[in-house]
Amino acid sequence: METPGYTTLTRQSGLMREMQVIAHNIANASTTGFRREGVVFSEFVARLGDEPSLSMADGNARLVDLSQAGLTQTGGTYDLGIQGEGFFLIATPDGERLTRAGSFTPSAEGSLVTPDGHALLDAGGAPVAVPVGARTVAISSDGTMSADGTPVAQIGLWQPADPISLRHQAGTLFSADALEPAEAAVLRQGFLEESNVQPIAEIARMIEVQRAYEMGQKFLDAEDQRQRGVIQTLGR
Repeated sequence: METPGYTTLTRQSGLMREMQVIAHNIANASTTGFRREGVVFSEFVARLGDEPSLSMADGNARLVDLSQAGLTQTGGTYDLGIQGEGFFLIATPDGERLTRAGSFTPSAEGSLVTPDGHALLDAGGAPVAVPVGARTVAISSDGTMSADGTPVAQIGLWQPADPISLRHQAGTLFSADALEPAEAAVLRQGFLEESNVQPIAEIARMIEVQRAYEMGQKFLDAEDQRQRGVIQTLGR
């Protein structure tokens, strides 16, 4: 395959990855706390000796959209929505993870856990526990949790020290190299944050990517026919 073919194939490969990411975004348009992702394309230039350089596209990097999504009022005591930058920190079998999905329930032991059973951690990295027998639980905007008027825990809100280090792990979970307190974040009790995916924009982008992919495929087909024609001509 000649240089134009290799160049187009790298572009097609990146477009296919972007299509998969867009499809994943659309599938999670109604997932609580989901963060939209995008694909970042970069240019890879290779030297070919005395020949002109070869420029190829690389679409392996992913970008997490951290823009604020809307908050839906649920009235649930342990439904928590975040306004501003910041994440909840939870304990999973694979280590500590970040999430914006704030639907929690008390476990049999009294700890607040996600629907998957992962414990919510406080500002010191310990599980947040609800006192047994507590009649009313209030959570203030700074994360202070009170049971029957007595403060019992401080829910931690965190953000990556370097936003570029934020990596999507699974579902609504993320990891980062280093964390720091999200001091400007505000916690809203009785609310859940929606997905920040805009379905119409994602579908429009999907159409653009599909058309770009089809155009690249037409070029590959034309290049294949050209090479076949040259071989047939030289073989006569």
